[in-house]
Amino acid sequence: MPTVVVMDVSLSMTRPVSVEGSEEYQRKHLAVHGLTMLFEHMATNYKLEFTALVVFSSLWELMVPFTRDYNTLQVVLVTDGCLGIGRGSLRHSLATHNQRSESNRFPLPFPFPSKLYVMCMANLEELQSTDSLDCLERLIDLNNGEGQIFTIDGPLCLKNVQSMFGKLIDLAYTPFHAVLKCGHLTSDVQVFPRPEPFIIDEEIDPIPKAINTDLEIVGFVDIADISSPPVLSRHLVLPIALNREGDEVGPGITDDTEDENSANQIAGKIPNFCVLLHGSLKVEGMVAVVQLGPEWYGMLYSQADSKKKSNLMMSLFEPGPEPLPWLGKMAQLGPISDAKENPYGEDDNKSPFPLQPKNKRSYAQNVTVWIKPSGLQTDVQKILRNARKLPEKTQTFYKELNRLRKAALAFGFLDLLKGVADMLERECTLLPDTAHPDAAFQLTHAAQQLKVASTGASEYAAYDHNIAPLQTDFSSSTTERM
Repeated sequence: MPTVVVMDVSLSMTRPVSVEGSEEYQRKHLAVHGLTMLFEHMATNYKLEFTALVVFSSLWELMVPFTRDYNTLQVVLVTDGCLGIGRGSLRHSLATHNQRSESNRFPLPFPFPSKLYVMCMANLEELQSTDSLDCLERLIDLNNGEGQIFTIDGPLCLKNVQSMFGKLIDLAYTPFHAVLKCGHLTSDVQVFPRPEPFIIDEEIDPIPKAINTDLEIVGFVDIADISSPPVLSRHLVLPIALNREGDEVGPGITDDTEDENSANQIAGKIPNFCVLLHGSLKVEGMVAVVQLGPEWYGMLYSQADSKKKSNLMMSLFEPGPEPLPWLGKMAQLGPISDAKENPYGEDDNKSPFPLQPKNKRSYAQNVTVWIKPSGLQTDVQKILRNARKLPEKTQTFYKELNRLRKAALAFGFLDLLKGVADMLERECTLLPDTAHPDAAFQLTHAAQQLKVASTGASEYAAYDHNIAPLQTDFSSSTTERM
């Protein structure tokens, strides 16, 4: 995921540090050393990561927007744990956290999935001597517990700072390398961004599930059959090229541009299964089903960035034996050759998917759904069209009216009933002189019944109650003629 580096430029970062040797160091120098190590690692092993730089003290400023050019990020400062004093300080902000209005809300939690890592240019004993550690831990709690606080182990020196940033790299910025397998064909790949462990909420004792480093392709399915399934995350799959001596030449950069170009040329001449798979999936219009672990599957497919450029992508399904109900259980899928007859037909004009469920689904019933405003507008307009054709459309009018009434009561949308009642009264006043007398009686009756139902306080507001047509002399004579 993209990284935002928040750089502390307050005066406390200039405090001197006792380091062996004649050279004098400040806390900001230690931060520069650690962050330089972090960005060099990203530029070499995590080249697709986007990074931005924000500086802050009493005010903040965006210094470098999201970029992959790590040469522009030479000096980056992190906090030393000093909370500041007065309004606008972290201590004051946390103390007044529950008193803030919606227009002046605290930045945490972020309105998007995130992890907050705090790099302290201080050791644990220094932070515990004040309330700094408690305030920093509260920041992590406000971010839904996603993140971690790193402190320097032992005295403040370059070696210990480097060790602290090494822990951050191991936790969040280590490339995920895997082996993609299909029969006897294999390819070393890097998956970016790094797949996060998934926790199944339904389990009694939830245990994070991580994908295997061996990604085995178990079969291929047409894109039309797998459609657009729900996924946990999407990742780029990049081949790691190996030279003839077995050294990696894929990810990474070199200081010499000519050496880099020559290495890329050598890598481009070596056959690679990942490249073959990408081209085949793109041409054939298929996806590869890959097993990520026990009862955990995903899919590999080609996704186009533009007309000329495409990438091999991997999407992770939810763990389970049947992540996509219309395909059935993954373990029961097999090759076409095992079937008695071709399930796709001789001319490839049919498909065995989606599988029909044995039990009738509840959503297969004729229910009213208002996902979009246009659906509600259509139902109201249908009632008004039938109202203008009374008494000929009396039965259809009350059928549509009762359907809307039940849906509004089920959703608790009582204002809708009052609004439709007002529209029916307005339609009654707009009836022409040539209109049948029964139309005015029926519209007035329906409007009154809807207003009673909108109060929700009488027997006529019950869900199972249906509004029946008003029996009049005109309606009985009309029924006899019909």
